[in-house]
Amino acid sequence: MLQPQHDGIYIDATVGLGGHAEAILQRSGGCVLIGIDRDEMALEISRERLSNYSNVHLVRDNFSNMKSVAEDLGFNSVNGILLDAGISTLQLKAEDRGFSFVKAETLDMRMDQAQEFTARDVVNKYPEKKLADIIWKYGEERFSRKIARAIVYARKKKPVTSCDELAGIIEKAVGRRGRIHPATRTFQAIRIEVNKELEELSAAVASGAGLLQKGGRFCVLSYHSLEDRIIKNAFKKLAKDGLFIIITKKPLVPCREEERSNPSSRSAKLRVGEKI
Repeated sequence: MLQPQHDGIYIDATVGLGGHAEAILQRSGGCVLIGIDRDEMALEISRERLSNYSNVHLVRDNFSNMKSVAEDLGFNSVNGILLDAGISTLQLKAEDRGFSFVKAETLDMRMDQAQEFTARDVVNKYPEKKLADIIWKYGEERFSRKIARAIVYARKKKPVTSCDELAGIIEKAVGRRGRIHPATRTFQAIRIEVNKELEELSAAVASGAGLLQKGGRFCVLSYHSLEDRIIKNAFKKLAKDGLFIIITKKPLVPCREEERSNPSSRSAKLRVGEKI
């Protein structure tokens, strides 16, 4: 859908471990690629992975700043943008990053380790109502008030500092039903709050739309309904304003074969817009 060409300039706005970036470089036959990520650990891996390619620029920054990143490198417009809004496997599996509720590690959840604000601040400092509100808003968790009440009760005894401790509080509060862990939605909500992910996503669409050349494509992968809704509405507005054609009338989703070979893709949705 991105249709990269060898003489084009492309942004991988969430370069992560460099998988998409490498695919763009291979498919294009050697384009200019700008890779952005706020996780220095991920950038180090990408630098190594893409070291054999020329015209690759890797920058530590938020994807919402992609326009200024490109301009700082001397590019006033680009031919295409790919943004993968999902949390990376590296962040889930890396030691002591605090994203996974199955690990006995410190509550952290920062994508940018230079940031001071962490999940510990949300869990231990937010008033009960504010905590319930973000669990409901960002996690779409129907037991948000019960979970917030349980967290506040637990932290009165001592601060909640580890992932498995928080997961245990949530499971005790609401019980366990089915295969999905009861802490899943709450951890998602806290992660979104810590990294201001939805605000970043809205800003990224505006930033990227202003950077695309005519005919350039903006491809966005999202993994839950809140992200997808933001992209859908942003693309609709750009189309209404006469700036975009929406290529994907409905989001593209993985087929069963892809879900089997790559289970983490099962909730992915791809929306694509083209600059006119």
